[in-house]
Amino acid sequence: MRKMLLAALVACAPLAPAAHAAEGTFSQTMLTPEVALKAAQAALESCRKNGWQAAIAVVDRGGNVQALLRDRYAGPHTPGVATGKAWTAVSFRTNTTELVGMTGPGMPQAGLRNVPGATILGGGLKIESAGSIVAGIGVSGAPGGDADDVCAKAGIKAIEDALNF
Repeated sequence: MRKMLLAALVACAPLAPAAHAAEGTFSQTMLTPEVALKAAQAALESCRKNGWQAAIAVVDRGGNVQALLRDRYAGPHTPGVATGKAWTAVSFRTNTTELVGMTGPGMPQAGLRNVPGATILGGGLKIESAGSIVAGIGVSGAPGGDADDVCAKAGIKAIEDALNF
């Protein structure tokens, strides 16, 4: 019996480093640049159909820009604002329209408005797949955060098939 136990331990010994290494790393799912661009293009098209000139930013789960489009007459501030909205949605794991209400004066989360880089205006949505955030999309230039949300949602809808992996 003792020999069998020793043999089993010796047989399993090579597996121990692999199990330990697996605990020290993790895998992430992210959009490809092509899918990020498709979302941005669909959001831009949605804004155009409504007569709005806007900028669209898609960031990866770490907040890094993957795609950025600015329509010809969108204001010079819109690319930065769109990027900030997408970054904020990913960073706080919350759509920015929800953050607007949660961070108003006197609210417990009001201090989030002071976080460097946070853009707490409607128009930033998280993009999820299989229960995980894989990216964020931000729109700036439509007449208000609700209108920016319309365009961002169109961008996400355009890539739904790619998100169901």
